[in-house]
Amino acid sequence: MSDEEPPTAPEGPAAASPRSPLERLIEIQDHDTSIDQLQHRREFLPERVELRTIESRLSVLDNRTKEIGTQRDELGSRQSGLEQQIEASKSRRAEIQRKMFAGQVTAPRELQAMDDEVRHLARHISELEDREIEVMEALEPVDKELSNIEEERVTLDADASALREKVAIAEADIDVDIAAQQAERDGAAAGVPQDLISRYEQLRKRLGGTGAARLVGNSCSGCHLTLPSMEVDRIRRAAPDAVITCDQCGRILVR
Repeated sequence: MSDEEPPTAPEGPAAASPRSPLERLIEIQDHDTSIDQLQHRREFLPERVELRTIESRLSVLDNRTKEIGTQRDELGSRQSGLEQQIEASKSRRAEIQRKMFAGQVTAPRELQAMDDEVRHLARHISELEDREIEVMEALEPVDKELSNIEEERVTLDADASALREKVAIAEADIDVDIAAQQAERDGAAAGVPQDLISRYEQLRKRLGGTGAARLVGNSCSGCHLTLPSMEVDRIRRAAPDAVITCDQCGRILVR
């Protein structure tokens, strides 16, 4: 019986062939795609979309409040002016009547003139009061709309506040996922030459987020176009570490 021990078969990660830079590039692409999707989801959270709608409505309400507020100020100013005129006319009438009844004036002609002025003031006061009523009637729907706007604003502000809290929570959850994807991407990128990474990044920026794709059969998984048979043969005969690009879209092809 031999004392020589049989060779031990490799186990675990040591048994697997190390990933090539191109395989790592595909892994980087997968992580970048996931990060892009997460960032898109973060930007277009249903709560954020709803919040933007509410904020847009609040902006409309602000503009309308300014318009109505200007109209309200103008009507209020007119009402205040009319009230002052009415008060001044009433004071003048009361002063004339006081003199008339106090016996301070005895000349018939002067008394007649004073009586005429009292009558004129009475008509003038009545006209002013009619105009004041018109202004007050015009103010009623304006005040009503301002009140309705304020009620709607209170409700929308409360809804917006609740949505901002939901957005913050959802963002935090997505940010955790993005950080995890980024960490794994950084790990994969550590085994890829910087010039290949730079080339990939340039292509990714120019080609809608995908800089590297697999050759699946005779098609590029990036542009989904079928490559000519001669081109596919050339690609398959190339050295495993050769950087090949799709002649249809320009993406780095990994086979």
